Amino acid sequence: MDMLKTITFTLVVLLIYTNVNAQDPRPLKHSPVHVGLVYPLSTNGRQAKDYSNSFSLHAITGVSGAETGITLAGFSNHIFQSAHGLQLAGFMNTVRDSAAGLQAAGFMNSTGSSAGVTMAGFINVSGDAGTQIGGFMNIAKKVKGVQIAGFINIADSSDYPIALVNIIRDGEKSIGVSTDESLTNLVTFRSGSRKLYGILGVGYNGKDDRDLYAWEGGMGAHFNIARNFRLNTELVAIGLTDFKKGDYFRGALRVLPSLRLGRHVEMFAGPSFNYIRSEKGKGAGLVTHYTWSEKEPSGILHGLYFGATGGMNIIF
Repeated sequence: MDMLKTITFTLVVLLIYTNVNAQDPRPLKHSPVHVGLVYPLSTNGRQAKDYSNSFSLHAITGVSGAETGITLAGFSNHIFQSAHGLQLAGFMNTVRDSAAGLQAAGFMNSTGSSAGVTMAGFINVSGDAGTQIGGFMNIAKKVKGVQIAGFINIADSSDYPIALVNIIRDGEKSIGVSTDESLTNLVTFRSGSRKLYGILGVGYNGKDDRDLYAWEGGMGAHFNIARNFRLNTELVAIGLTDFKKGDYFRGALRVLPSLRLGRHVEMFAGPSFNYIRSEKGKGAGLVTHYTWSEKEPSGILHGLYFGATGGMNIIF
């Protein structure tokens, strides 16, 4: 408990100090090696923020003015100016100014700007960024590389966001309705850049003898052909359930020629190639025209078939 109080107090002091001194970059002394337990118990002591280090190693929390090589901490690294090289922390890295190289943390990276790669188990927050890889979320202004997140990316500008939800200021968002060969009807939110987008949808299928609820998630890419015509390619996973025993899963690759009608309406229709896995007969009768199918002794059905999808998007 005493150690937890020490860590909490240290983090609060660091955050307050960072805000107070946000506009106070100072000339730094150099230390080849900085080793410690938790600020200020280290070889640079209370003056740690006045040093640039080539190598830093801290059992819990490290503080420095700048880093030019390798920075390791069991819990968190806090760098008040710039960082180059590798910053690795069990929980969090913070770099007030610019970072170049690799920042990796179990929970969060926060940088003023990043020209390299930031990887976090939960969230990355940056101004301008190179590449961001977050377990749940990425936030940035302008992203020059790729944004990869388990759920959501947020940016002013990002050409290559990869997540189910991508809120890109200069990008595109739409709400759409669609149906396919199995009469699975979906309402889908598509969001991303002018090149890549995420797909997240819910719906319903009443064709089977049991009412089935549907979900959809995946990624897509826009290929512009003409001013009002483009090709949208999508790779999605679709599931059906009645919240009882048994599962239905379908993976689909869709190629959807799309016609823009004005600024906000898009019509689309095209072929798909599908793989299904049906357990306990759930959704097994939705299609019968398999190019290949196999039923295991346990009753699980696997199948491949061609289908089609059509619908409309409202773009905003």
